[in-house]
Amino acid sequence: MCGVPGQQNRNELIAELEEKARRIRVLVVKMAGMSDCHTGGALSMADILAVLYFRILTLDPRNPQWSGRDYFILSKGHCVPSLDAALAMRGFFPEETLTTHLERDSMISGHACARLTPGIDVSTGSLGHGLSIGVGCALGIKMDREPNRVFVVLGDGELQEGSNWEAVMAAAHHRLDNLVAIVDRNWYQTGATEEMMRLEPLADKWASFGWSVLTIDGHDVAAIVDTLESVPFEQGRPSVVIANTVKGKGVSFIETRHMARFDEAQLRAALHELGA
Repeated sequence: MCGVPGQQNRNELIAELEEKARRIRVLVVKMAGMSDCHTGGALSMADILAVLYFRILTLDPRNPQWSGRDYFILSKGHCVPSLDAALAMRGFFPEETLTTHLERDSMISGHACARLTPGIDVSTGSLGHGLSIGVGCALGIKMDREPNRVFVVLGDGELQEGSNWEAVMAAAHHRLDNLVAIVDRNWYQTGATEEMMRLEPLADKWASFGWSVLTIDGHDVAAIVDTLESVPFEQGRPSVVIANTVKGKGVSFIETRHMARFDEAQLRAALHELGA
């Protein structure tokens, strides 16, 4: 009997995080109903962001620049709508601000922008740079002997860029076990990744550079929690999670699509699928 309350609490946690992920998707779809955005890749990582922002990351929405925070870098910066949604839900700025997506002088831009949006640590957009920035950040933290951690979410398509593999090599060399890379492995970019530039065997490639690798279902919230609560997977090694996901997850008629803007009928259909 002693284990039952704890299990109940954990079940409640997972259910709460699943609801957070659903809500992130709803907000992304609403933004896509107002203007073009990279909807497919934003929806595929909603579960990952829900776990990060409501369970894993040490942060303070009242003080986004707090020196004790964990750092988060969205390397696939074009998929920022889901990060904006998570930040708004977490209290960095009012949720209604999301309705200004892509408007002139709005803090809600088309790519991750640290200058405009509270809670965004690094401006990203040019693919292939996020992990390199993360390596530099994690190395500086190590040199200062600080406890902060660095989490980087990458798109699988951007792994076709060589700068990532230089960063992968450097992170292992410097034993950056305060660095966690999460690959949103949705298998699509503007086309199928394996047709455009084959990535497999992806886990073996990361392991061969000296990283500790786990592959999970990127929509299984319980698995995401268990995995990210266990970092670093090995002392002295950077950790990478290869999260298998579905591009456009939650809206069946845009799966595998890179960009999507909804007309009124499509918006109603998408929100219906998401239970909103």
